[in-house]
Amino acid sequence: MKTKITELFEIEHPIIQGGMHYVGFAELAAAVSNAGGLGIITGLTQRTPENLAKEIARCREMTDKPFGVNLTFLPTVNTPDYPGFVEAIIKGGVKVVETAGRNPEQVMPYLKAAGIKVIHKCTSVRHSLKAQQIGCDAVSVDGFECGGHPGEDDVPNMILLPLAADALEIPFVASGGMADGRSLAAALAMGADGINMGTRFIATQEAPVHANVKQAILNATERDTRLIMRALRNTERVLNNVAVEKIVAKEKALGDNIKFEDIIEEVAGVYPKVMIDGDVNAGAWSCGLVASLIHDIPTCDELVSRIVKDAEDIIRGRLLGLL
Repeated sequence: MKTKITELFEIEHPIIQGGMHYVGFAELAAAVSNAGGLGIITGLTQRTPENLAKEIARCREMTDKPFGVNLTFLPTVNTPDYPGFVEAIIKGGVKVVETAGRNPEQVMPYLKAAGIKVIHKCTSVRHSLKAQQIGCDAVSVDGFECGGHPGEDDVPNMILLPLAADALEIPFVASGGMADGRSLAAALAMGADGINMGTRFIATQEAPVHANVKQAILNATERDTRLIMRALRNTERVLNNVAVEKIVAKEKALGDNIKFEDIIEEVAGVYPKVMIDGDVNAGAWSCGLVASLIHDIPTCDELVSRIVKDAEDIIRGRLLGLL
């Protein structure tokens, strides 16, 4: 299966593993890349440029295939050392960077000068066009279904992807709600050149997270995620749990007067407790609606191969058979 995305990133299959906090370590990135997709190390999880450099080197020991690094630009009290992270990426010989959050324009000259391909995650067509304008090589179009931050427009991929296809000149992948061969075939049909998966890759054997997290995803239905922090204009889709129910209750009681400080215990610094220690009720953690379509914990190679085979069967069999 050849698309603009496989050609751009020099990968076998048009499947990307998105950056995920305390999930995107070298083990997972290498496994996805070895399976023919594009694995992604989550840069800010490493906390310092020195740690990121070590993680990139560790990933190189596990794969000789292309892999990328996610760099998310977020409003924070203590701004990360972005110049240091960019330097670690360049010196590490990484050729693909997935940017997310705020506009990555500040780092684009350095990445492009190093010959690095940039794919920016966007939750709207207008943001995708801006990414195209500043020189991004591709975008990841993130629909309302996604885990994490879906933006504030609430546009699902059934609408967002065709809109992006009509507006963009650079290639894009579908992100949010992607889980299987049906997802890939549908995304291609709507104009995307591949898919980006987050939640689905957490439920794999190589994902270096606690078994409790994987089981929580397997147990989830389509009704088990919640949107939080909407009043703060920092909407996040998370898996429902005790901590999330506390947040929802506070949001209901305080309304538009809620402040981040009111929910800080449930959202700040929870990812190590959840992903590493396995306390799935420790706080709010990102999870997509796609969890309802996840029913097993395969290896990354099994998952990627199955998705591609099923997509090909749908395209060659069901779709052609309808004509």
